[in-house]
Amino acid sequence: MTKLKRLATRDDSIVKIQFPLTEKDLDDRKVQYDLLTPKQFATRYNDSLFKPIVFGLNGGSHTIQYNYCINPFCCNIGMGQQKFVEVKGKPSRYKITGSSKDHKGLYCNDNPVGKGVSQNCKVTPLSNWSVAEEVKRLVEMGSIVDIEPDYQFHKECCSTKDATPFKDAKLFYKRGKSKAKSQRYQCKECKKFTNVLPKRTETTTYHQKKNSILPMLARMLVGKVSVSRSCEILGIGVGTYYHKLEWIYKRCLEFLERYETKPLQTMQFNELWLNTDKMHYYLNNVRKKGQGSKQYSGMEDLNMQTHLVVTAEALSRYVFRADIAYDWDVTLEELKEDTRILKEDHLNTFSRKNDRLDWSYYPQEPSANDTDDKAVYEHELKQIINRGKFVDGLNVSSGYTTTAHYLLIKQSLNAIQWRMISDDDQSIRNSFYRVFNKEIKLTDAHHFVCQVDKTKSRKECLDEFEEARVNLLDWAASIGYESKNLRNIASRYLTEVFSTHRFHKDTVNKDGEISRIHSNNPITHPLASKDKGFFRVDCRTDLSSLEPKEIAKMVLNVNDHSTNSFIQQIRRRISSLERPLTTARGDKKSYIYANFNPKYAQYVVTILRTYYNFCRPFKSSDGIKATPAQRLGITKKQFDWNDILYFK
Repeated sequence: MTKLKRLATRDDSIVKIQFPLTEKDLDDRKVQYDLLTPKQFATRYNDSLFKPIVFGLNGGSHTIQYNYCINPFCCNIGMGQQKFVEVKGKPSRYKITGSSKDHKGLYCNDNPVGKGVSQNCKVTPLSNWSVAEEVKRLVEMGSIVDIEPDYQFHKECCSTKDATPFKDAKLFYKRGKSKAKSQRYQCKECKKFTNVLPKRTETTTYHQKKNSILPMLARMLVGKVSVSRSCEILGIGVGTYYHKLEWIYKRCLEFLERYETKPLQTMQFNELWLNTDKMHYYLNNVRKKGQGSKQYSGMEDLNMQTHLVVTAEALSRYVFRADIAYDWDVTLEELKEDTRILKEDHLNTFSRKNDRLDWSYYPQEPSANDTDDKAVYEHELKQIINRGKFVDGLNVSSGYTTTAHYLLIKQSLNAIQWRMISDDDQSIRNSFYRVFNKEIKLTDAHHFVCQVDKTKSRKECLDEFEEARVNLLDWAASIGYESKNLRNIASRYLTEVFSTHRFHKDTVNKDGEISRIHSNNPITHPLASKDKGFFRVDCRTDLSSLEPKEIAKMVLNVNDHSTNSFIQQIRRRISSLERPLTTARGDKKSYIYANFNPKYAQYVVTILRTYYNFCRPFKSSDGIKATPAQRLGITKKQFDWNDILYFK
């Protein structure tokens, strides 16, 4: 029988990262910190650039090393660093470029051996250690664990003090159940009574007062009712509101464990279309208690931009993950201790454990050979002290969150062919190429860019929608194609287009070798939509091995409806994540109703994702009304809030 659950914490160590440094390494850093300049110190420890990080997850061991070429057309894509000792001059596959420790790049040298042409690409390296830390954060954030109480079934003098009713039932009496449905046991020897936690099937409301308000609160959470109005309507305090919110979030995680995680483990997709987009919002800068106006300056007007990374299945609109790029558990004290031990203020960004955070190190007093003066240190120290007066935690670079986001999606899904759709966002693009480098190299993964002109008015979009319909019908009539189905006509049209059109072009290098490069040659999608009119489609990966009919079939599926739909639901249904208000003056935006603690934003987004996937059906062009989970094939029924909250 399933035990009662609780939210996982960092102390549960669900993800165990193998510490990449030895005591000797730490001692060496301590000695060299005052002997070398920051540039010399950073160069000395550049070996972490290509050093893999090992971590344990779900009983398996995983290795991260994402610093390599990520250009789909380059022969070096996904290849690790190598020194070609048999070639004159002993060149390496990559070299580090850039003079500043905060702006280093990884550059592809010319290929000295074998076949394949280097594109002389340049990519910004990541900290492998920091990627692993972000994976750990995302896993722990979305995990639940069994509650394991430490029961005392006996008095100290009992002769059977090691016995438990779970293993030695004959040594105990069953004395009925409490009002909370806890089983009560009595030791036959010492006569001590002990209550044990009920099973989840025995009660769904353990330690929940005012349980009757939970379904209504759940509807309010995804119905754009603010915190204060919810408390007023339900007759509860703010503390109770957030306690109930956390309980509903935990319940959604339990529901997803049963109806999402387990079914997806057994499913295999021949072709999976992922659509990824990012939503950003600004935190409401609320100072902590006791931080008076005389003790801070310059932070209330600072817009602290926070990103939410969303990935959905493009055809069914099922949302696989929605992760906020914010670590609410990390503290400035931990950052200070990491900086002191690891000397991260003098390391290159790709060597830092905390490079994912917007403050990747805590300012330290200038060392003996430091090139920065004390004024720089004092300025940085003042900034981070002011930051500490606001909400706990720190923002995470969206590139790290997106990379960890894709890694977890790839591990949870089984697919033969991967197709990805996004806008032309560099952090999304680079993250996908890093995580799916092997599939891209084998042409089992392709990336399509959906480019939309957001300056068009609503009327212009509707006019273009009608224009697209007329154009397709006229084209079909001109070639004698007797069909009124716009999708079939568009497929036929695109097949003809791709008999001559290419998303890449051929080039010849100085040695006469022919290679392909991305040509930045998008096409206009023939099926315009009512909300965005015509849009452009490009492909960033190599489609040269496919026939025009196959390319046309894929391009026909390219759209960003799935992520747009969910992000619009977030804006319309979650009050704290709605768009900013325009002030009375009209020249500024107000974020007064914005979320000030990203932890609760993550909770509500997960609750909405559960409701959106399993409870909210939509009608497709074929007239079928079903939920995204039904369309994906992981369930056959439409659920409601009682199913989620009470498993009924």
